Amino acid sequence: MVDQEGGRVARLKPPHWPALPAAGSLCTAEDAFAHGRALGAMVREAGFTCTAAPVLDIRIPGASDVVGDRAITGDAATVARLGGEIARGIIAEGVIPVMKHLPGHGRALVDSHISLPRVPALTEDDLAPFIANRNLPWAMTAHVVYEQYDPVNPGTLSPIIIQNLIRERIGFKGILVSDDLAMGALSGAPAERATRALAAGCDIALYCPGDFEGNRAVLEAL
Repeated sequence: MVDQEGGRVARLKPPHWPALPAAGSLCTAEDAFAHGRALGAMVREAGFTCTAAPVLDIRIPGASDVVGDRAITGDAATVARLGGEIARGIIAEGVIPVMKHLPGHGRALVDSHISLPRVPALTEDDLAPFIANRNLPWAMTAHVVYEQYDPVNPGTLSPIIIQNLIRERIGFKGILVSDDLAMGALSGAPAERATRALAAGCDIALYCPGDFEGNRAVLEAL
């Protein structure tokens, strides 16, 4: 897997790979499908079988720019439709898309790479793009506390969020991967984070910074 969306989230970058625009610049279904195909072709040619896109969070004015132009727009129906087209384009190139970040990161006021966001309530708009695309094969969780459901645990580590919201209300039945467990939103040793994520209901624990001791601890624990 590679975290390749286009725009500022691009692990494959110029001059070795072409630059693709952020999802927030896409306006039509045709543009979104073409974006997905270009993205899928790039990562496939680089040797990857899975890319962490599309972003199906909605863009919320005043929220942290950790999502920002990574989100297609603030209109849930448009995010659902164009996000689905991005995924369809990725699949057309033989690559697995990973929709993210369930059940919604758009309302976070702080960057989960740095600290733990707390969201008092989600709306139907937050969930709608994921519900519309719930038959996609893979999805990624969010390191966000959703206070109306579980005021203690971030979504990635919450059995309540994963079972009640992601699996049942959204209806996603595919492979659920954690967001990067090394992010600043979480606390505890790497192995503890990974075992908690799987215990909560994630199928795969992602630990991405590439530090040898952390990787070894996670692998031994799992």
